[in-house]
Amino acid sequence: MNYSTDCLIIGSGAAGLTLALGIADKAKVIVLSKEDVCAGSTNYAQGGIAAVYNINDDLDSIENHIRDTCIAGAHICEESAVRFVTENARSAIQWLIDMGVPFDLKETERKEDQSPYHLHREGGHSNRRIFHAEDHTGQTIQETLVEKAKAHPNITILEHHNAIDLITTTKLDLPSNRVLGAYVLNCKTDTVDTIRAKFVALCTGGASKVYQYTCNPEVSSGDGIAMAWRAGCRIANMEFNQFHPTTLFSDQDRNFLLTEALRGEGATLERADGSRFMVDYDERLELAPRDIVARAIDHEMKKLGTDCMYLNISHKPEEFVKKHFPTIYERCLKVGIDITKQPIPIVPAAHFSCGGIMADKRARTDIPGLYAIGECAYTGLHGANRLASNSLLECVVYGQSAASNILKHIDDVDLIDQSLIPNWDDSQVTDSDEEVIIHHNWHELRLTMWDYVGIVRTNKRLQRAMHRIELLKHEVHDYYSNFKVSKNLIELRNLLDVAEIIVRSAMMRKESRGLHYTLDYPDKDDVKKVTIIRNNQ
Repeated sequence: MNYSTDCLIIGSGAAGLTLALGIADKAKVIVLSKEDVCAGSTNYAQGGIAAVYNINDDLDSIENHIRDTCIAGAHICEESAVRFVTENARSAIQWLIDMGVPFDLKETERKEDQSPYHLHREGGHSNRRIFHAEDHTGQTIQETLVEKAKAHPNITILEHHNAIDLITTTKLDLPSNRVLGAYVLNCKTDTVDTIRAKFVALCTGGASKVYQYTCNPEVSSGDGIAMAWRAGCRIANMEFNQFHPTTLFSDQDRNFLLTEALRGEGATLERADGSRFMVDYDERLELAPRDIVARAIDHEMKKLGTDCMYLNISHKPEEFVKKHFPTIYERCLKVGIDITKQPIPIVPAAHFSCGGIMADKRARTDIPGLYAIGECAYTGLHGANRLASNSLLECVVYGQSAASNILKHIDDVDLIDQSLIPNWDDSQVTDSDEEVIIHHNWHELRLTMWDYVGIVRTNKRLQRAMHRIELLKHEVHDYYSNFKVSKNLIELRNLLDVAEIIVRSAMMRKESRGLHYTLDYPDKDDVKKVTIIRNNQ
């Protein structure tokens, strides 16, 4: 089937829906979702969204937010990007409020903030500035934006549709270099559709599924990053993979993240004997940035030979815990842990890709007409480590910025003639009768990345990882060439591309900074640089 639209948005989280709602009054929009429309990372974000809402607050300021972001990012954030996001944070919050997002209000006046909203404080933040809806902020934002998008006559949401590759003038041997649309697998019919578009926005989230253990949903397979890389876009800082320090350690629930707001409200990190250990690593204790806390937990586990550490909020009043963290309370109770009475076993897990497709303040990439928004993009905001609750903020700010830029040029671009785009040809391939190969290679890749490209790295580990990735890429390329595409094959192909980018980027950085820690280069370099990689390198 062939579709045409003004803007094709690949991804249905906060980034994609913000853009869709920002242009839909004046443009036709198609939004693709790999699974159901709420399957992405936005829906699982617990903590909240960071913003200095009252700019006249004596205790907080935009400058404080900028400083906290740059410190957490190990001083390689691009300050112009940080300032752009933080200065637009208040309007982003107000837009969400206007959309109907019910952020929690204060019950009583508090001296430490002047906002009418109840604000959390999280690791790396010098003040309370985290807007939240209990402990399911992302879900609340997602559901609110989905409701608005489904009600808009100019927005079409196609669920269970996987983008395979971008269509560009370069790939069709046409003059100039511009994106023209994408080939998309309809997972309901197992057929490949062609979607023409004046503009395409990659809002596909991160790539944490490349690791064996992650707190991200199944859809986080780096699709946008891989497609942009194959199309010729520059990719930056992919060596900086954030491992969330506190993921529930339980065979019954392996991917459940425990929000940083727990530590912001007084939860402590402890060994099995109840002793606190962050005092040995950082003066900010449990509120140190995520890279420091994750390495501390990893070091303690290896030093003591234990499977996990513990997060303890049982010293807080039971009513307080249940009110502010109802989702976590109920989820832990299902696996036999009452967080009001006992500590929670935790381990770090892959959580966020701080690098991605290089994009400017309008979310424009190297290819005209192609935008990248949210976790799949590198904007310079996160540097070597993302500050807590800046991710949803980035989605909304850049989503709005991209919307403004697209509307400015919507009448300047014509759709390419359908006859110039060849339909997807699968006449020379057959249905796979060996799906087990995909699952085996998938498991091998994710375990390789976890063992060799994890929280602590070495040159030898990176070389071993690259060798295995090259072998797997060769095998999957042959498979891709001979069999019809499937959802699992598309994701494995993308994850292998992303894994190669991560390892190549890590090999290029001869220092330890933020989330990239290597025993061969344990110190920071005096030169603060961005790692940039192209497909033809």
